[in-house]
Amino acid sequence: MPATRGPVPKRSDQRRRRNAGEPVTSITPAAEPVDAPPLGFPAHELAADWYSSLAESGQSQYFEPSDWQAARLLAYDLTRHLNSGRVSAQMLAAVWSAMGDLLTTEAARRRVRMEIERDQGDEDLAGVTALDEYRRALGAG
Repeated sequence: MPATRGPVPKRSDQRRRRNAGEPVTSITPAAEPVDAPPLGFPAHELAADWYSSLAESGQSQYFEPSDWQAARLLAYDLTRHLNSGRVSAQMLAAVWSAMGDLLTTEAARRRVRMEIERDQGDEDLAGVTALDEYRRALGAG
């Protein structure tokens, strides 16, 4: 298991030495993805949004029923924390750590060598177009 301390590893396409370090591992799920169960309690808006975002996240295809239950418990604890009116750094640290265990942050996914590629389509084309216009302007001037 990779260490959880130290700097966050770069994405594989940003590393200069691809032969160094562990390769990015691809895992094929053994069964169909498990659907997210309903929360089953009135959750704070932020906790409910976080929970519903898990179902749309790429790593959720690897979630088992126990992972979804851990996410429900975390949403419950987050709701209690947000509704309490008190700010607790210790509680926030525990919540953030549990979110990392569910691989809900880019840094947590990089540490376990998991990368999620989103279709960037028009964004890449827009950047190329802007560069072409910039080059034309430099060449004309």
